[in-house]
Amino acid sequence: MFTGIIEEIGKIKAIKKGNLSATLSIEASKVLEHTKLGDSISTNGVCLTVTELLKNGFSVDVMNETLNRTTIKELKMGSEVNLERATRLGDRMGGHMVSGHIDDIGRIHSMAKQDFATLVYINAPKHILKYMIEQGSIAIDGISLTVVKIDDEGFSVSIIPYTKKDTTLLDKRVGDYVNLECDLIGKYVEKLLSNKDGKGITLESLKKYGF
Repeated sequence: MFTGIIEEIGKIKAIKKGNLSATLSIEASKVLEHTKLGDSISTNGVCLTVTELLKNGFSVDVMNETLNRTTIKELKMGSEVNLERATRLGDRMGGHMVSGHIDDIGRIHSMAKQDFATLVYINAPKHILKYMIEQGSIAIDGISLTVVKIDDEGFSVSIIPYTKKDTTLLDKRVGDYVNLECDLIGKYVEKLLSNKDGKGITLESLKKYGF
């Protein structure tokens, strides 16, 4: 579990591609503190397991499913990535609950300056837009951000200078793709409120469970 508060920007130093997988070597420093083999590190929002500790970084294995569902497949030598170690019990929850399991990919449609901030509009699939609410949370490439507006085609977030400096989001361009993970709560609530026949809450189901 992560919070979406990026600890460090890492850099891809090596990529070894297999037929259905890849191994990434990532240059980093801060996230190496107290990290051991088997630990999880969010890499552009994707939860990946440390398979090797290097002098100035670490390596991770990426399976085919992850390559197909995320922007990890687009990384190249020298690409910068947002990094965050898994949250420890007792740590401050500065962002929101982020699992590192990407729901889908969005595409940056526009960027517009608003005084000291930058408003970023991202096109997103309808099946994940339903889990977003205005002033709710969304993880974009692992960054915990607040949704400003939503419409039928996508949503917008506002990036302050601190986030600009400490993440890779505003280094991207219009047309670039980003990993999206919706707030966990909405998905779990939907699952719990639906019944096996897919009809959701009905008068009959309420009576069945004593309401």
